[in-house]
Parts: sequence; C-alpha cells; structure tokens
Amino acid sequence: MQNNFGAMTFANYEEEIESLDGKFLTFWTDHQLFGIPIADVVQIIGIQEITPVPEYPNYAKGIINLRGNIIPIIDVRLRLHRAEMEYNERTCIIVTNIKETYIGFIVDAVDEVTDIDEKDICPPPQIMGENRNTFITGVGKLSDKVVLLLDTMKILDKDEVEQLLCTE
Repeated sequence: MQNNFGAMTFANYEEEIESLDGKFLTFWTDHQLFGIPIADVVQIIGIQEITPVPEYPNYAKGIINLRGNIIPIIDVRLRLHRAEMEYNERTCIIVTNIKETYIGFIVDAVDEVTDIDEKDICPPPQIMGENRNTFITGVGKLSDKVVLLLDTMKILDKDEVEQLLCTE
C-alpha cells in the first residue's frame, strides 16, 4: 500500500526487505565468483570516467558524479590484493549504499542475482595471523559454483570510508 506521496508504507518496506533475504548479486573478480546482498545494491553502471583524487589509497580509483552524487570508487581487485587489470566492456561499477553512504565497487563482470538458501552457506575459512579474512561472511554453494559472500560494510572500515568521502 502506498501513501499519497507514492512512498512505500513501513509495513510494505519491511516485507520488501524480507523478500530480499537470501538474494545476492554475484560478480566476477580475478576469476573468482563473489556475492553481496542485493539489499546493499543501489545500481549497476558501466565503467565510466573516474576523477582521480590525490592521496587516495591505491585501491580507491577516484570519484564519479552520478546524478549529482559524488561517489568514491573502489577497485575490488586492488582491495582484495589482486593484480590490476585494464578495464573493458564487461567491467562494471556496483553502486552500494553502506550506512547511508554511496560507494562504487569496480568488478570484472556482473554475473546474476541469485537466491542462496541459508543451508547452502557455510562459514568462511578461518585464517590465523595478520591476514585474517574480514570481508568474507560465508561460502555459498550454487549447483556447480562456489560463491565467496562479502560483507559490504566490512570491505572498508569506518576510518577508510571517512577518508574517501567528500565532506563539506
């Protein structure tokens, strides 16, 4: 049910969020399949001109202006300590909303939106020492594929997000 402004009511909003449980956007980065909750995804856009920002971390390629919003752009390959790759026609930017902050993630290619049942998700491998696996929340099994599930809120910590944002 919508109110006079065409907005969704709170009850419908809760139903909409619940309907997204178990749905993931899967994408390829360095020949590995990753997934993020579809509820975190705002939009998928093709690669476009990115304005570099001096003193940004190496994994932050710069910023874009998307309909009046300045959005920091992160190269997922570099963030995951993989080799940099030249962008091509399949390269995409996944615009996410992380705690009311828009951040774009460059990926090699988007795969699909898929359901992954909770019973088909196992905990991530435990890695000891300094190289602990903080981004991966689980490993999803899809017929013949393995999907590494990422927590978009952990790809960047609070300090890193603040460093990337344009503040007034």
